[in-house]
Amino acid sequence: MRRALALLATLALAACQAPLAVAPEAQAAPPRTQAAPAPANCVFCKIVAGTAPSRKVYEDPYVLAFWDIRPRAKVHLLVIPKQHVASLKELDELPVETRAALLSACVRVARDQGILDEGFRVISNAGKDASQSVFHLHFHVVGGEKLREDAITKDPLGR
Repeated sequence: MRRALALLATLALAACQAPLAVAPEAQAAPPRTQAAPAPANCVFCKIVAGTAPSRKVYEDPYVLAFWDIRPRAKVHLLVIPKQHVASLKELDELPVETRAALLSACVRVARDQGILDEGFRVISNAGKDASQSVFHLHFHVVGGEKLREDAITKDPLGR
């Protein structure tokens, strides 16, 4: 009985949050919010636009996933929103569909790369103290091997 009630509550919540039915051609691009314009030199915006190369592994109307050019694990992919926001700190500037697509894409690419069952890590660095190097929100999906347990360490040299 509890299980049935929980299922009904979940379905009701999903129905309240579900977008209205829209023609397929209208779903081609995510809705834009009033975010600041992307910097002209953003390499990830150039990858989205197709003016910079990448090894794409997944794409939908909201997000793009591709191999990191400096991998730190056997599998090291990046998942980015197509709409520019600088970091996770600006997540609320993205439409809810894009926010959901980001996490769903992380799981999907982990499954597609065969690392879902053995384990993978999702990382997002936000700001200079977190060592964010490209200021376009991105999630690192890493795995394919045993990862170090302590991924949160202070740089002993203070770099």
